[in-house]
Amino acid sequence: MDQSHTTILTLPWRELDQWIRHRLRAIQLKQWKRGKTIYRELRALGASPEVARRVAANSHRWWRNSGMLLNAVLTLEWSNKLGVPRLS
Repeated sequence: MDQSHTTILTLPWRELDQWIRHRLRAIQLKQWKRGKTIYRELRALGASPEVARRVAANSHRWWRNSGMLLNAVLTLEWSNKLGVPRLS
């Protein structure tokens, strides 16, 4: 199997893996519900005050927040601790 064929086969798995992790981050935000809770939990996970404040300010925009600043806080290590297997 040549390199280009391998890349074509792994691309859908990588995109699915990214989507699943994005969805998990959105679900986590939704469970925290309120801006104060989001801020407190993100700070406990090591987020800077500015990042935690910006995410908490848009507390009801779960999908949008889970794809932006939250990537720096809820990382691959976070999802590994949850036991999520990597697809790519």
